[in-house]
Amino acid sequence: MADQTLRKEPLWELRPGDEHYPRSVLDLERPPKVIYGRGNPEVLADMGLGVIGARRATPYGLAVASMAGRIAAESGITLVSGGAMGCDAAAARGALDAGGKTIVVSGVGADTVYPRTSHDVFERAVEQGGAVVALVPWGQTPRRGCFPQRNTIIAALSHSLLICEAGLRSGTSSTALAAAELGREIYAAPGSIVSPESQGANALIRDGGSIVCSEADLEMLISRDFGVLRLVQERLATPRNRLVSALVASPMRADDLAHSLGEEPLAVLRYLADYEASGMVTRLPDGRYAPTKEALLGARMED
Repeated sequence: MADQTLRKEPLWELRPGDEHYPRSVLDLERPPKVIYGRGNPEVLADMGLGVIGARRATPYGLAVASMAGRIAAESGITLVSGGAMGCDAAAARGALDAGGKTIVVSGVGADTVYPRTSHDVFERAVEQGGAVVALVPWGQTPRRGCFPQRNTIIAALSHSLLICEAGLRSGTSSTALAAAELGREIYAAPGSIVSPESQGANALIRDGGSIVCSEADLEMLISRDFGVLRLVQERLATPRNRLVSALVASPMRADDLAHSLGEEPLAVLRYLADYEASGMVTRLPDGRYAPTKEALLGARMED
């Protein structure tokens, strides 16, 4: 049964054309006419990492989901999940425990919790600056047909989607299919070839999804697709760290980098010299600068 204990202000409703209606959802062939929510509607504009997986997950699947949530938070990326038991909830808790923001896309009313075991996920998502959203009216309890529709919204709100563990025929696989149709990047954690719980994820890798075999793999994919560095994100307000973030997206020469950042060329050269000395960036043979392997793997470097 659904838990009816989330009737708290503020509640909001977003329609196409409203300020906070997420542009990413407009990629759907039939965008929802109303998105119901509570919490911070501004978070819907974030580039989200969707992390989903089996409800009856194995310890392996739960560990992958928790790791992914933590890495998303440490990279300054909003996590998107369905709040369901298993991998969804584990990913959300991993992000929330690391101080990150989470969007929970619910299959019931946004003022309602389902399942009850995820009550802490729904509440903390709102408390920590995230949101709970739904496509069904306030107070709606679980009904057949609501959850497949919910899955398309998870896909739309996700810039990239990680599948931690999934069978061949599952809600997780349908979400991945929706994400692929929207042109989202698909990541998947491999599992045993004899495990039914991993057949869906393994099939996604076979069909071209990016494989995640370690924390380093996920960090590299995030740096590639989101243009951020793990554990450096919180300091990107300074010119030096904006510099490193820019180089993640594309190696550049010093003068091009200065123009991109709107900084004085001499100042950028000083920053580059400092970061090169500390092992954060390296100068390529053609004169361009790029982040080092250690920087891309999220190592903390002193300014």
